[in-house]
Amino acid sequence: MPPRVMGLDIGGANLKAADDQGRAEVRPFELWKDPGGLTDALAQLLRDWPRPDRFAVTMTGELCDCFETKREGVTAILDAVAQLSKSIPVRVWTTAGRFVSLPDARQNAMPCAAANWLGVATFAGRMVPAGPALLIDIGSTTSDIIPLLDGRPMPRGHSDPERLRSGELVYTGIRRTPVCALLGGAGAAECFATTQDVYLVMGVLPEDATDRNTADRRPATRHCAEARLARMLCADTETMSSVEIAKLANAVCLRQVHLLRSAIELVTKRLPGPPETLVLSGSGEFLTRLVLDERTVFRGCRVVSLTERLGTNVSSAACAYAVAILAAQEA
Repeated sequence: MPPRVMGLDIGGANLKAADDQGRAEVRPFELWKDPGGLTDALAQLLRDWPRPDRFAVTMTGELCDCFETKREGVTAILDAVAQLSKSIPVRVWTTAGRFVSLPDARQNAMPCAAANWLGVATFAGRMVPAGPALLIDIGSTTSDIIPLLDGRPMPRGHSDPERLRSGELVYTGIRRTPVCALLGGAGAAECFATTQDVYLVMGVLPEDATDRNTADRRPATRHCAEARLARMLCADTETMSSVEIAKLANAVCLRQVHLLRSAIELVTKRLPGPPETLVLSGSGEFLTRLVLDERTVFRGCRVVSLTERLGTNVSSAACAYAVAILAAQEA
């Protein structure tokens, strides 16, 4: 059965696609380096997929610094989608919690910016129709912590600046976060390594010798990750042992855990009571479990894992899948 709806989540570093039948894929694409190549990149991503009846689109790529303003970024992304879709209808998700048409999105661009979190939160809310709950979505670049109540998202912020201030958006993830952002003055203020290297060294992320989306463009292997991490302390693999590098990786992980834990505790306090359910999603779900470990307030909570329920691919592309489902159910 061909998909009725194809969901697209267009970020600055990754393109995510998922249809309402449960197929999903994530592909790296550095939008800030090639904004004019977005249509071709989307076409390559969907090359082997059947043409859908409609597209459902959400985005975060408008924040890329190749665009002078977010409004310009939204418009450029919508133009790329229009070229891709041709005659197929396009529905664009907004921070108002509803879809608009492509022409309406062009007329009122700002509600289309960085609305993907609300798509997955709305979808997650349907899994917890009663009581206080929390959605925690940790991705490669950012983390979203969204309070839910009786099946509905209850965010304090809607725009990215508001969400950063509220703790509902934490600009940290399991692959792209520069280690210097977590080490602060304890390390070099250079992008020698990212959190992908931390989790390669810890053995949590799999090695991929074909992946050169790293700080030094060398492969995403443990050996190269050790070299990148050593440079964070102005050392190298001749002057710093594997044991010392592993300790550094664990220390960086703990700093990320503390950052996320503080935000989760802040957001949790805004619920009318302790959360009864936790909905976990994203490629960094493993980190969520470290963050929640031994937290008294979460003991006894029902845990809904999108990875366990829908599979790793769908969980990693949760926002794309969410808007596909929501658009498929749209009246």
